[in-house]
Order: sequence, then structure tokens, then C-alpha cells
Amino acid sequence: MNRVAVLLCVLVLPFAALLAQAAADGAWLTLVPHRDHEKINPFQGQSDAIAAGKNVFEEHCAKCHGENAEGTKKRPSLRTDRVQAQATVGDLHWLLVNGNMRRGMPSWAKLPDPQLWQLISYLKSMHE
Repeated sequence: MNRVAVLLCVLVLPFAALLAQAAADGAWLTLVPHRDHEKINPFQGQSDAIAAGKNVFEEHCAKCHGENAEGTKKRPSLRTDRVQAQATVGDLHWLLVNGNMRRGMPSWAKLPDPQLWQLISYLKSMHE
């Protein structure tokens, strides 16, 4: 192996392991770029967006996270403090777009952006 390959293995593999562990324990929040963290939901607080987001949730999320978003044996509740208070709407948007396949969370980037924001409106309405 040449020196560059060895150096890459020494530097990249530990970093990749840290990222995987961070995603597994909810520290994925630290991976969200600042520009994404600061995003604002254009539908925030709009009752029609919340209702539309509930439909998106029922169609795409309830199977894994439960009908009331309280989680299942294998998937977390979306009513936790991490989702409701710690994560910004931008953090949630980033997670929906990027997913976290190591934890079974698919990317929902195929959904139109307005549907993602409606879903986030619905999720955040659970806290109010």
C-alpha cells in the first residue's frame, strides 16, 4: 500500500466511525450544516399545512413511527424532546432529505419540498 492510501485509512476510517456513532445516538444534530440548521419553515403554524403534513405522515411515516408518532419497538418516538425542542425545523428538514440509513431512516428527498415542510409543521404541532 502506498503512503497516501495508508494515510487516508488512518484519517478517514476513524472519522467515518465517529459519524456512524453520532448518527446512531441522536448526535446527528451535530452533523447538520449551519445553513440547514437555520432554515425557516415557510408553512410554520398554518393549519392547512399541518393537516396536509398529517396526511404525509400517515402515508409515509406512521408505518415505522406509529400512528400517533409515539414510536414502535424498532423506531423512535417523534414526540421526544430531541425532535420537539432540540431539533430546529431546519434540522428535521435536513434529516428528511438525507435520511439515516444506518438507523433505518430513509431519505425522503423524492418528496416535493413543500410536502417536507408540511410534514415538519405537523410534527412540530405535536409540541404545542
